[in-house]
This record gives sequence, structure tokens and C-alpha cells, in this order.
Amino acid sequence: MAYANCSLKVNRELLDPSFESYRLSLDSIPCYKVELDAAVAEVKLKDSQYTLDHVKAFGMYNYLQIDPWYEESVYFVDCKGRVLNLTVTLDTALGKPREVFRMNTSCSCEGERVCSSLSLTSATWAALSDGAGNLTLLRTSKRGESSHLKWEAMFSESLGEPFIILHSLSNVQAGVHTIQLLLLRIQKDPADSKGSGFSTLLEWITLDNSTGEEKKYEVRKRRLMKGRSVPHYAALEPEGKGLMVASEKPFSFKEVDGVPLEEEGAEDMEVEPSDPIYFWQQTEEDVTVCVRLPEGTVKEDIRFKLTVDSLRVGIQDYAPLLEGQLCAPVDPEASVWIIKDDKSLEISLQKRSEGPLWSELVLGDRRGEYIMNEEQAAQIQQRLAHLTAEELNANPEKDKPACNAQELEDCDGFPEDSSTLMRFDGATLKPTHVVNLGSHQYLFTVETNPSEMPAFCLRHDVDALLWQPRPEQPDSLWEHTATFNALGYVQASKRDKKFATCAPNFSYAALAECLRRVFVYRQPSPVDTVLFNRKQGRQVGQVAKQQVANLESNHPVLGFRATNERLFALTCNNLFILKVNN
Repeated sequence: MAYANCSLKVNRELLDPSFESYRLSLDSIPCYKVELDAAVAEVKLKDSQYTLDHVKAFGMYNYLQIDPWYEESVYFVDCKGRVLNLTVTLDTALGKPREVFRMNTSCSCEGERVCSSLSLTSATWAALSDGAGNLTLLRTSKRGESSHLKWEAMFSESLGEPFIILHSLSNVQAGVHTIQLLLLRIQKDPADSKGSGFSTLLEWITLDNSTGEEKKYEVRKRRLMKGRSVPHYAALEPEGKGLMVASEKPFSFKEVDGVPLEEEGAEDMEVEPSDPIYFWQQTEEDVTVCVRLPEGTVKEDIRFKLTVDSLRVGIQDYAPLLEGQLCAPVDPEASVWIIKDDKSLEISLQKRSEGPLWSELVLGDRRGEYIMNEEQAAQIQQRLAHLTAEELNANPEKDKPACNAQELEDCDGFPEDSSTLMRFDGATLKPTHVVNLGSHQYLFTVETNPSEMPAFCLRHDVDALLWQPRPEQPDSLWEHTATFNALGYVQASKRDKKFATCAPNFSYAALAECLRRVFVYRQPSPVDTVLFNRKQGRQVGQVAKQQVANLESNHPVLGFRATNERLFALTCNNLFILKVNN
């Protein structure tokens, strides 16, 4: 199966190559505190929830939800099972959070559960998980105009194992109201004997009232995805036309309505899993691949397909031996294949662009072995000779000192696994676009416009770039919409960072540590006085400010959200409102 190899196209006009640094501002940020009459429904991880994926999904969960349809309005769930709302109109006249809905079961009950999660589906609908496997659809009316009304439950049903709601959306077609939900679970996986023993499941659920009864909603379709890591980002496209997932390890659809999806091909070829299926080597002009074949294979048995950016090699009706997207484009007309000694298939691929060496043959395929010739090894060794030494750096003053790993900063390190951003078609459930994120570290997700998919922020070099999905533009699915100068470098130095976010209008970005401290990084703004850069002797017209606020609480921050004017920080007993912009 071949899909488009995409890349994230940076808008150079949004970059500032002359950006110097953030200047610490001593201006205080007004901070207001609302005391809660009941603690937030925080769920502590149990001994059985010991993996890093459990920590990412549930231990670092953001318990505070912001309403993108109505400004300065946030929601959270307390230990009494109440969904509470606080809408700010005047900072100096803050009231108590108001109950809009109460769950039947108390959040303090014992048993296997995860944190409760609320997803605001539209301006008049919401979805609620109690953390024990029950889903409730709520009709909220227009929340800003009817803030005094209690929410009405229109659907409530157990969906199996506990889950959290990652994303939800609503649409009406031909008089039928449809709600799409994306759920996340982490479950035991007996088949995973070498890993953590757990798998991450994403379930895409469709509900509607196609029966014609206003208050009768039913589950129409359930699609299950499986992966080996908690996704950095996962969101549904409007009207359920597709799904986008960014994760360290790829996801794929496994079931539809409880029925396993058939793998392409009848069965896998019998090849020892410990041995490489293929070997490959390359020069600056071409790539040579040698694929192992079962005995007795003849030319007529080969199923070979080559395009500019994909390769598929199989035998009759068996599952493909080698399939996927190539590391770089090739010239199909100048590429050939032959059978050698009735044991292997030799493929010669002509590179479109001479020079760059490929890091892998097929993206994500680890079943092959790369063979490097002596000339290539000698060239690489010569290029890296000045960076290596057999002894520790005893004389740091010499011309070419040995590399000292202790001199590297934490923010210069990247995850070992390379993350991938993929788009899946809602009809075929197959990937249509893929982006290898490489070292572009994921930072945070934010909803900037309720009519669009959530945006995500990635580190590019030292900067942080915000990307907005555009499913209506297949040729340019992700648009670079904002840049936070040097934020990628700055956030990596905050070892206690727990949450990150930005204002919907991109006027500032903010980081929250586990305890007390909140950092605000403002976009460069004109200065009133004349400033000069002493080193370069030029006038400085704009300055970017950094501000620090301290929360009057010794409890961990459980939730963190931003609006254009305010920051909201939630602890177990208090909700803090920071007035960032007027």
C-alpha cells in the first residue's frame, strides 16, 4: 500500500532570523484565586498502571477544559462527580464554579478506572467519560446564552474498558445529527512478550439519531486502531472524513464493529524472523536491493510494483515481502529487477537526485540489513575523525578537542524513536499521507478556532512552530500559522515543565511547571524608548518579554489552559486566573 510522502513546509515569512532573546520583565501578572468546595477528581496511577504510556496518557492528563465557542469559560470535574463551569467576566468579581451536570457514580468509588474526561463537541453538545468505561452525550444548549441551564443527558452507555476522550465533533446531514468521538485506552496485550505488555488503542465511534427520535442516539460504527505508544496528537476531521495521528510508533486499524480487518494477502511467507528479509546497499547514484526468495520461485510468481516513491515486492497471493514508501524518489523507468541463482531477487533502483545517502530503504521497515562498502566506511570515518578520540579530553585547549558529551545541554537531545504524522481516510481506513517528523519534538496541542481541527506545535531547531491541519487542502494538509521564537530551546531547559499552551491569537505562549511557577513568553512588541544592541551597534525596535508568576499553592498543577486574555491553572483545591492581556 503506497501513500503520499509529505513534508511540513515552513513559511519563511513567519520566521525571525534576527531574534535575539527574551528579556525578563519584572511587571507582575495579576493573579486571582478561586477556592473549590470539593477537590478535583484526580485519579492516581495504580501499581498495575506502571508503564510510561500510562504516565503520558493519565498521569499527565490536563483536567481543565476550555470552551473554544465561548471565551473565558472553563470546565472541570470534581470528586463528587460534578461537572463545574467558571466563566470570567470581571476578574475582581469572581464567583464560585457552577454545577452544570452531575454523574450518577461518584468519582471516589474503588475499582479499575482512569481520569474522567470532558470533550466539548459543539456549541450545544458535549461528551463525558466517567473514567470507568461509561460514555454520556450531553445537550448543553447554547452555553454562553443559557449558562443557567443544566445539561441534559441524551445518551449513556458502557463502552467496555475505561477510556479518556481525546476529541469529538458534531455535524448534521439530511436531518440526521451525527457525533464522532475518538477514545483512548491502554490495555494488556498478551502478544507483546518483549515490550511493556500493554498496547495503546484508539477507538473511533460514530453515534447518531437516524431513527428519527430526538432523544434516541445509538452507536452506528466502531473502528479500532492499535499502536505501541500514546499518540502525541490525535484528532478527527470535520464530518468524520478522516483521522490524523502523530506518534512515536505507527498506528493501524485492526477492527470494524468487532470484526478483525483482513491483512493484505492470504498469509505471511515463512521466513525466520531473526534473519533479515532483504539486504541493500547504495552509491550516490543508485540503490541495490537483494530480497530473499523461497526455493522454487520463478519469474511468473513475482509480484513487483514500483512507483516514484513506493515499492511493493510479493509472491503470488502471499503477503508482500517488502512494501512501503521509499526514503527518496527514484526513476522507475531506469530501475530493473532480476532473479539470481533461484534464491534471491535483485532490484536496482536509480535515484532521482544524486548525492544524498538514504538513511533507510523503506520508511519504518526494520526487517532489512544495510551493507556498507569499504569506500563508504572510509569516507565516513575520515569525516568524523576530528570528532572522535580514543582517550578522554585531557587537553581541552588543543586545536581539535575530542567530543565531550558532558558539554551537551539537555535541550540538544531528541527522542531515539522518530515520530510520524499520518492521515487516515475515513472510508478506506488506509493511510493517505505521512510525514516523518524526525527531530521535530512535539510540544503541545491547542484549539485556536472551534470550526477547525486542533493545531499542534513542534520544535524546529530552536523555534516552536504551530501547524494547523487543513483537510480541505490535500496537497497542503498542514499549514504553518505561527512561530514562537526560541521557545523550542527555552522549554527544553524547564525540567519541571508539565503543561504548555498558547493564546488562540498567538500573542503569547505559556509553560506551567508541576508546582507553582508559570512562565509567559510574549511575541516581540514595539518599544517606547530607543534601544541599541551594543555588540552590533544597531537600533532595536522590538523586544520579546518573559514573565514569571507564582501560584499560591503547594499542590501540583492539574490543568492549564489559555485564552487571548487569561491563563487558567487548576490545582486540587484552587482555580487560578492570571490576567495576561488587557
